Amino acid sequence: MEQRLQKILAQMGVASRRKAEEIIIEGRVTVNGRVATIGTKADLEKDHIKVDGKLLTKPEQKIYLMFNKPSGVVTTISDPEGRPTIMDFLKGIKYRVFPVGRLDYGSEGLLLVTNDGDFAHSILHPSKKISKTYLVKVKGIMTEEEMEKLRRGVRLNSGRHNRLTAPAKVRKIKKAENNSWIEVTIYEGRKREIRRMIEMVGHSVVRLKRIAINGLKLSDLRPGEARHLTPEELKIIKSA
Repeated sequence: MEQRLQKILAQMGVASRRKAEEIIIEGRVTVNGRVATIGTKADLEKDHIKVDGKLLTKPEQKIYLMFNKPSGVVTTISDPEGRPTIMDFLKGIKYRVFPVGRLDYGSEGLLLVTNDGDFAHSILHPSKKISKTYLVKVKGIMTEEEMEKLRRGVRLNSGRHNRLTAPAKVRKIKKAENNSWIEVTIYEGRKREIRRMIEMVGHSVVRLKRIAINGLKLSDLRPGEARHLTPEELKIIKSA
């Protein structure tokens, strides 16, 4: 049965559907020897589909990993600048996997990794409103008034349009001499969202660590370590 190519790539564990579209646009996918375009359909049982010249083979099983990303690591499969990527920490995984979403180069914490493109799509799709919780070290002492602004939403300059962020859950964890530690839960996954929100209330982020996704907690996993999700954890993350 013919299906859209980006859906096939997701099912085959190449990438999420959104990333699969980018791969197709870059001309990296061929179907029966011809470079594919957005809108191309194929039959997984009949057609020869290649990505970067490699014939796709269906994974023997679905892989779901929790990874504690260290700071100073890129959330990509490879990096043209030669920086360390998350794949440098996942060399023991025999199946081709990819990250579900991303964390900034300087951010750390919980990252899901899988070869299940449909699972990744379900986590990343905006309609799902998946909660993501972060522990944030903020430069300076953050006031209750400033935290209330974050709770209500702040206006960010996004290209040609100003955008009001969705309401966030914010609570102060502790304060040091010149810094504050706060916990922030958001339901959006836009680039540098929390850093930009905090800048809009007059502070900067010293450290940013994601500690939970939809109730799934990072717990005691050490930086650079990965492990398979338990059936109970997979149920939690899929409950959204």
